[in-house]
Amino acid sequence: VARVFGLKGTIMKLKQGSFLWYLYMDKLYCLLSVRNVKALVQYFHLLDVHRKKTLNDVLFYHFLQHVTDLKRNQITIVFNMLDWNAVGEIGFDQFYMLNHLEEQFIFRHSRPVFELLDLDGELKIGPSNFHMYNFLFNIKKQQLRDLYHDFDITGDCRLNYKEFKLFTIFSMDKYQESQKAVREEKESSAQK
Repeated sequence: VARVFGLKGTIMKLKQGSFLWYLYMDKLYCLLSVRNVKALVQYFHLLDVHRKKTLNDVLFYHFLQHVTDLKRNQITIVFNMLDWNAVGEIGFDQFYMLNHLEEQFIFRHSRPVFELLDLDGELKIGPSNFHMYNFLFNIKKQQLRDLYHDFDITGDCRLNYKEFKLFTIFSMDKYQESQKAVREEKESSAQK
């Protein structure tokens, strides 16, 4: 499933067989190897048909339509999220940010992810931000209520960066526990 995009537990899926399917991501630090980054840069340059070192919304749409199962409106939402300076184009830095939105990546790179989710620049993330990007994070309504109940220390129904960082730490712990349970289950069924 989505290796480079790191969306293994979410709704968005990378189409098997696409170029990006074969890129390896370091599990510990959620980073691509130098060789894979160079390949990704070359791929980005191939997509950049206007030779402006950017992708406009049309190029980005067709790229994501080809490599993922996202719908048109979801691709538009992702583009607008990545086009943080609102110029109608994204550069390689933003393209690379699309790379991995899983628990480990969010934990290791919580500041840039927080800034992507902070749509209005107020340094706070409301439930509507998570709702808008639910197809990336796959957070159910009850989980979202629990998230704000457990981590909204200030009580303003919005997460500041410190509260968001606590959430990422908790999510990472929970993710590691679930991975451990899966491994233990596989080991016990293999012993039978």
